[in-house]
Amino acid sequence: MASFERITYRRVLYFAVFIPISGVLCFSELFFIKEPHDVMVLRKDPVILDCQARGEVPVSMTWLKNGVKVTENERVYALSNGSLYIAEVENRRGDKSDEGFYQCLAQNKYGAILSQKARLTIASISPFEVQPVSSVVEEGSVARFTCKIHANPPPIITWEFNRTILPLATNRITVLPNGVLQIYGVNQGDAGNYRCVATNIANRRRSIEATLTVTSVPEPRPPQKPRIIAGPQNITTTLHQSAILECVATGNPKPIISWSRLDHKSIDVFNTRVLGNGNLIISDVKLQHAGVYVCRATTPGTRNFTVATAALAVLAPPSFVEWPESLTRPRAGTARFVCLAEGIPNPKITWLKNGLKIHSNGRIKMYNSKLVINQIIPEDDAIYQCMAENDQGSILSMARLIVVMSEDRPSTPRNVRPETVSSSAILLAWDRPLYNSDKVIAYSVHYMKAEGLNNEEYQVVIGNETTRYIIDDLEPASNYTFYIVAYMPMGASRMSDHVSQHTFEDVPLRAPEISLTSRSPTDIQVSWLPIPAKFSRGRIVTYRLSYRVSSESAINTLEIPGAKSKHLIEGLDPDTIYLLRIAAATKIGWGEQSVWTSHRTPKASSAKVPMAPELRLEPLNCTTILVSWQPSPVNTANIQGYRLFYWEDSQQESMPIQLRAHDSHRTIGGLDPRKKYHVKLLAYSYAGEGYQADQTVSTPGCVSVRDRMVPPPPPPHHLYAKANSSSSIYLHWGRPAFTLTQPVNYTVRCNPVGLQNASLVLYLETSEPYLLVKDLEPYTAYEFAVRLHVEQLSSPWSPVVYHTTLSEAPSSPPLGVKVTLIEDDTALVSWKQPDEPNTVVTRYTILYASRKAWIGGEWQVLQREGTITMALLENLLPGNVYLIKISASNEVGDGPFSNAVELAVQSKGIQSSQKPKRSDGSTEARAYSDGFYHLDQKSMTGIIVGVCIALTCIMICVLILIYRSKARKSSASKMAQQGNGQVPQASVSLANGSQAESAESFMPMVSDNFIDAKGGTGLIINSAGPVNPKPTKKKWLFFTCEDKPNAKKGQAQRRLQTLCSYQPGTTMLTYEEEPPTSLQVLFGPMCDTEHSNNSEGSHETGDSGRYSHDEMEMTQRSSVGSSRAPSLEPFTGNEEGLACDEPSSGLPRFFMEIPASASSQPQNEQFATSLAVFPL
Repeated sequence: MASFERITYRRVLYFAVFIPISGVLCFSELFFIKEPHDVMVLRKDPVILDCQARGEVPVSMTWLKNGVKVTENERVYALSNGSLYIAEVENRRGDKSDEGFYQCLAQNKYGAILSQKARLTIASISPFEVQPVSSVVEEGSVARFTCKIHANPPPIITWEFNRTILPLATNRITVLPNGVLQIYGVNQGDAGNYRCVATNIANRRRSIEATLTVTSVPEPRPPQKPRIIAGPQNITTTLHQSAILECVATGNPKPIISWSRLDHKSIDVFNTRVLGNGNLIISDVKLQHAGVYVCRATTPGTRNFTVATAALAVLAPPSFVEWPESLTRPRAGTARFVCLAEGIPNPKITWLKNGLKIHSNGRIKMYNSKLVINQIIPEDDAIYQCMAENDQGSILSMARLIVVMSEDRPSTPRNVRPETVSSSAILLAWDRPLYNSDKVIAYSVHYMKAEGLNNEEYQVVIGNETTRYIIDDLEPASNYTFYIVAYMPMGASRMSDHVSQHTFEDVPLRAPEISLTSRSPTDIQVSWLPIPAKFSRGRIVTYRLSYRVSSESAINTLEIPGAKSKHLIEGLDPDTIYLLRIAAATKIGWGEQSVWTSHRTPKASSAKVPMAPELRLEPLNCTTILVSWQPSPVNTANIQGYRLFYWEDSQQESMPIQLRAHDSHRTIGGLDPRKKYHVKLLAYSYAGEGYQADQTVSTPGCVSVRDRMVPPPPPPHHLYAKANSSSSIYLHWGRPAFTLTQPVNYTVRCNPVGLQNASLVLYLETSEPYLLVKDLEPYTAYEFAVRLHVEQLSSPWSPVVYHTTLSEAPSSPPLGVKVTLIEDDTALVSWKQPDEPNTVVTRYTILYASRKAWIGGEWQVLQREGTITMALLENLLPGNVYLIKISASNEVGDGPFSNAVELAVQSKGIQSSQKPKRSDGSTEARAYSDGFYHLDQKSMTGIIVGVCIALTCIMICVLILIYRSKARKSSASKMAQQGNGQVPQASVSLANGSQAESAESFMPMVSDNFIDAKGGTGLIINSAGPVNPKPTKKKWLFFTCEDKPNAKKGQAQRRLQTLCSYQPGTTMLTYEEEPPTSLQVLFGPMCDTEHSNNSEGSHETGDSGRYSHDEMEMTQRSSVGSSRAPSLEPFTGNEEGLACDEPSSGLPRFFMEIPASASSQPQNEQFATSLAVFPL
């Protein structure tokens, strides 16, 4: 028997542990490694929405826009890596606009997954919604102008006084980022015209001008009580944004402004600061900043004060508290996915199967945050996603369901019999399956409420040793449906027949919420809402209402039938505080009574004050309630406003919130979960305060109760987390008392907050009640939970604890720095956050300076908050080039500066078409000094190497030019000495088809020796080979000068020596045309197109490459075909077809054509004619 039990436990352990783990391990078959994010671009700019998925190939990618498939064309198409590219973003009306929400759908053979939503927004700026208004202000008082405009991204607001830019903050002037201008201590010099200027990357807009008129006040000024002329307004903002609470007060003497919270909590001093003379700025808003803030203006040295209040509501995007895990289930089994998310407002949960929305049916049910699939079929094998979405964004988490097929299954359990035991317990009994009952290893009991839609189904797994089970966590007075499934190692039976049973009633779990109003000074109208069924635990048959005067102990009691929901108490005293409470009873007995609620009856007066409004309270979530009301229909007084009070049970009554007469609702946030609050509302008029309405409300819990496991050991308690560094967090928890003598193990679950891939969750095992979790990402929020394992049983997960690793200083500069000159002396600089998702940026530092100031290391410094990515550079001097660079910083340290960007500010009246340079980290970007007298190492090295290469090239070119010039002169002198008295010979090469090929100039041949004049090296060759001349010593001369008269002397004699004729039978040196030399490529054709005598390299000397110039000239002339009879004549003037114009003065040149005697040779015989050109 013992061995059989061990085998059974092994099978159960295999089924309960290994199969779910295998499902998790198999989930890496498809997941995203990069998802699209929100992006904002300018119209006509290109944009790329990144999306990359990994999984078993092939993986196909499809893009959706607002849930509809994107049609690809030449402008919009998908890249090879799956990302979507839009060449030019359009902003047209209707469906033609590219703005919207984009998602990518990745699919392979295992299923499909949908990415998170990414919003594409086109930068824009609308006309002003609120324009500044002219005002008249007394001297010494406060002037205030306001403007409002809608823009994406949010604009930078500045103000101009008489068309001159005002500073953002001085001792008297304050400019708030929301478009408010405040001027304290107004004097006559402040009178003039003011206008608002809004600037963002899309455009710049100016409001109309408003005139400020300053009037004189006689001295001395009379004392004045403090008066708040501009109080804080209710604000709704999102996480990590900034909130501005304005408060402007006047009085004589000048009042002192202070801030506090209505709930008496301390104001966060690390993220708040006072701007100007009393404006409260909260940067990097968090959830704990939500609440009601009180501005108090007090006359110094007195108790005279006035207050103004405003509520700050903080919205938060969804984040997962619990996400679905991959499962492996047999056919006909049941799969249950759990997905919990939080956010403000509460996120909506949607389930997807292979990227498509799931709808409830008979087998598949969705309720609260769970997805239950009963009687699993093979088609249920897919990838499931939980999408949590609210106004602030959406997140997704995914898991896979693997269906295991088995044909050898047991038959269904038989004869299921329920029996009610108490108000919360039902006994369930059944018979074993008729077939294969010996293979059953466990039973699964399923139950759910029979009434209502989408009720949650619960499941309990028990061993095969019993066929009876008591379910003891049911609600009283409720009807439940049950069925049972039998399990074997590789399969499950079908569901048994469904049976229903009703639990007994019980006493109510809580009292109803009451509302109190008065119709006259002598009565109180008491009304209440029905108790919810889960708390009434049966039918309410009687209510007991108790009341007394607050100063007396005698209690009056009334019993009211359960069908009623209100009662009027009459015969009371006017202007008296009464305490009231109520209790409810079922046929089983009385429930607990409510707490005492106070109400003051109105005063007995003939004045007609407003009647009590009709008050309604509605919890929005666990920390927020909505207060709404309507004026009494019998109200005849003129209402001037409302006063709202609220306080937690057992706390003192709070200060009133002043509301306007046309207000009809108010949201109260920052409350504690599962607490009872009292709310009081009254209207007031010129006759005084009206009748009040009192009501109570209870906030719900934030996290729904988890499923109970049978029998579950309690989870570890008091889980504590502390960050040790940027990559590790220390965890510690308490060990349950009943396990002190038993060996236990713990599993720690760790993952980043908002993780979407369940296979990346980290599970760590330990036997100690503490653990150091290492290798975490910097400045990343993680969530931790711990569960206990003892004697093959596992506890539920402990409550989740959130903690964030420490941050690191930014390691990279801001990206995409752009500078645009928007006015003659003003530029807009914009940038993007560093590409470091795990680093927080709290401050940006902008350095800018003109080149003159940069040389002296004089930078001008601007700083902006980490949420702002634009800044205005003002008072720029015309005619200067400015250098701008930006760095990101946080509490840990400062990051590096970006590459400097140049901005040329043209002189006034000159429009520059040159776009500002953009520093993007490319090789063309130039780095400048960081404020000292040195360059960075990379820039200095590049400059040195470039200068050295340039100097080396110049020296090589000069040496080559000198060497070639001297070599040619030496060759010419040798030829003249060897060929004295002989007639030079020349040949012409005629091409077939009477087309002359390009010919080059050579030195005339002397005797049987030939000079290689091509290279100018003085080499002499003949038919037997090279002739070794006597070595001559070469001199390297950088400059050679000859007298101009000597150059012209004996000109006629040189002309006769250069005349040459063709003699048949003489071997001539010929060669093919070579490509241009490197110097010709570098300097271009050597042609004197300017006809200048004083250009570099004069015609008289020929020491600077003039020889090669003339040689090229004659070569081009000789290539021109001629049909005239050959003749011998000197060349003077220009010839048609020349490539370059000859200079008007210079050395005479001659060329030779074939004599008449040479024309008798055959046409097909190759003749060569050499044209010799000599400088004389």
